[in-house]
Amino acid sequence: MADLERRLAALEAADRPAPAPGEGDLWALEGLKKQLAESEAAAGGVLFTGSVRLPTGERYAWQHGALTEGLLDADWAESAEVFSALGHPVRLRLLREVLGGRRTVAELAELDGMGTTGQIYHHLRQLTGAGWLHTTGRGRHEVPAGRVVPLLVALSIARN
Repeated sequence: MADLERRLAALEAADRPAPAPGEGDLWALEGLKKQLAESEAAAGGVLFTGSVRLPTGERYAWQHGALTEGLLDADWAESAEVFSALGHPVRLRLLREVLGGRRTVAELAELDGMGTTGQIYHHLRQLTGAGWLHTTGRGRHEVPAGRVVPLLVALSIARN
């Protein structure tokens, strides 16, 4: 029940507008620290959050928090496929193009440097298997709503 209450509180917090710059540059971190202070057992945690409007006009709001203990105790090898799928320049470009509105193999194949249709299908299968894409029918692909912000978080980490 406590987990359900925590998730509900997180969803309600997602609906609050972010403070303007200067109102507390680490407002998300301060909120996380406050939540962790209420739990004597918590050894810390991480929080990722974002609000995105894509070039297609689609909007996504997302946040995720995890306790440090659970992350350190997890089997990290289980995450290898998810990260591995992002480890190819063509796959990253496919994700960018799908977020930008090119959703079918035909649209993707029109782009220079994407390879053959067979190669595109291979990369799409890798991305789909790792959860970065899913098919919506009629040969259309999209990044699942719950993966848009995490993808952008991963890219921002890679750039730092």
